[in-house]
Amino acid sequence: MISNDKRLKSNSRRDFLKDSSVVVGGMILGSALQAQALGREVQADPIRIALIGCGSRGAGAAVDALKTNQNVVLVAMADVFKDKLDETYNTLLKIDAIKDKVKVPASNKFVGLNGYSKAIAAADAVLLVTPPAFRPLHFEACIQSGKHVFMEKPLASDAPGIRKILETGKLADAKGLKVVVGLQNRYDPGYKEMVKQVQEGVIGRIISVTDYYLIGPVKKVQRQAGQTELEYQLRNWRYFNWLWAGSPAGLQIHNTDVVNWAKNAYPVRAQGMGGRSSLTGPDTGDIFDHFFVEYEYADGTKLNSQIRHIEGTWNKGGAYFYGSNGTASLQGGIRNGEGERIWRNPNKDSESAYQIEHDVFFDAIRNNKPLNDTEWGAMSTMTTIMGRMAVHSGKMVEWDEALNSELVLAPMQLDWDSEPPVKPDKDGNYPISFPGQSKVL
Repeated sequence: MISNDKRLKSNSRRDFLKDSSVVVGGMILGSALQAQALGREVQADPIRIALIGCGSRGAGAAVDALKTNQNVVLVAMADVFKDKLDETYNTLLKIDAIKDKVKVPASNKFVGLNGYSKAIAAADAVLLVTPPAFRPLHFEACIQSGKHVFMEKPLASDAPGIRKILETGKLADAKGLKVVVGLQNRYDPGYKEMVKQVQEGVIGRIISVTDYYLIGPVKKVQRQAGQTELEYQLRNWRYFNWLWAGSPAGLQIHNTDVVNWAKNAYPVRAQGMGGRSSLTGPDTGDIFDHFFVEYEYADGTKLNSQIRHIEGTWNKGGAYFYGSNGTASLQGGIRNGEGERIWRNPNKDSESAYQIEHDVFFDAIRNNKPLNDTEWGAMSTMTTIMGRMAVHSGKMVEWDEALNSELVLAPMQLDWDSEPPVKPDKDGNYPISFPGQSKVL
């Protein structure tokens, strides 16, 4: 996976091209149409974008959006914290390839928990790159306002949030709005070719899959004097399930989504185990730092999902398919039943999939092409939420009961006076899920 830092340092090799298209999201661009009628060369009106969520991931998304060969300008930004907004704004202005596309006046910089609505109003398309707890609320606001959306994964922290996402995705279709989900492997040429061959049966029937997301610790933000509990948790969001959705969703979703894609299906149940071996003492949140989830598909195929984010441990990533007549992975290529490699990824040095997904997004907006990733993005997020449910409870969890769960982790509305849904005890320790006892449905 390409880090956001690497994306920020990269330089575009493309010049912005003149585009004579006049259709944006089904609306005719009047000035361009008049110019065509007069026989003049047309420069399409810019697609105005807003960035909501100004952390490193948000900065990376903004860079990719502004590097497309469509006429795109950043006109608004919103974040809960002013320092994050200012940091990303200043970073974007230092990148030669895009700095002229950053046109955000002070009046369009919105800080606070409700700033998102004002940023949405200023734009034609919105980049949603906040922690996933806020995705259902922000996505609904965008689509109701008639805005195209790029939204990062995962798409929610709980089942009620996923159902809201699915409902809003249908409204996007009804309005002809374009939606891309930041599961960039779906846009990667290497993954697309590998999945195509697996679906065509080159390794025979898929018997099992193992996916890995084994890394060092996720970023931790230290508590500062004078912070409210809500501010601390928002700044340290990866350590709280209600904000992050847990590491099956926050990390492994990329690989699990590839398996769902190749299977053209979603698991019907899950069970597993996990816990906290490196996270002890105050201010370590309520997440688990390791998971082993066994997902089962309707045809009996098993996906064994390994996740760990602990310092000093062995690292590995990717999805590895085992078929009746061979194996497949992006890392190792495709091998036949005799172990001979019959395909390897030829696209290792091709354009970043992060860039491709934005190129596709803005091309669809400019040329009014059908594009809506909501359903599979939501269903793959729900897969990982079901996996977290199974591990936290120590139970076998069925798909239908997971998707229909009424348990809310992330409240839909927050203000600075709100109490976070989890709070520490007098010693600074948070309540932790206990397999066999914890309620997850």
